[in-house]
Amino acid sequence: MAVNTREQFLDAAETLFAERGFYGVSIAAIGTELGLTKQALLHHFGSKEKLYGEVLGRISDRFDAITTQTSAASDPTEAFVAYFIELYGASLEEPHQTRLLMRELLDNRRRADTAGTWYLKPFLEHLIRLLQAIPSWRTASEMEALAMIYQFLGALNYYAISAPTLTGIFGDDAYAELDQAFPSQLDQLMRSALSARG
Repeated sequence: MAVNTREQFLDAAETLFAERGFYGVSIAAIGTELGLTKQALLHHFGSKEKLYGEVLGRISDRFDAITTQTSAASDPTEAFVAYFIELYGASLEEPHQTRLLMRELLDNRRRADTAGTWYLKPFLEHLIRLLQAIPSWRTASEMEALAMIYQFLGALNYYAISAPTLTGIFGDDAYAELDQAFPSQLDQLMRSALSARG
């Protein structure tokens, strides 16, 4: 299968998984979206779980690319905050990825009981290591660090997927003002929370 074709398959699957969740999308529905049969899609990916894994793996690779961009900061706090600010920007550019991330982290009760692979585990472990590199967080347990990370991810992701609702409630001009204010507010929130420990 050509790389471009595979990317098109993954793009379509990513959008559908983001809109409907893992259980809300069938291989047949993805195939229909692409003009393929269920059997043709299974031939390329093997199973819905494997297709889902490739979609999440691709998102994880994009998150790793952000790490490469922000790793130049010599100060661990600056590197950590810069990562989340970049992640925020990526969330606005690819809101369906943010919805899918939120679904995988928060709306996964049925799959949690049978999941053989947790595709976002490396992403979360990487964030834990980034946080524990900050001097005042070096002695934090993984779960203490994860609790803080989840608060930051929650703030970032909740805002990133709320644009249609907030625009509907407050209007375009107010949302534009809010959108300008959010990155600096996120930066202040993170720095304040990070410095409160130790």
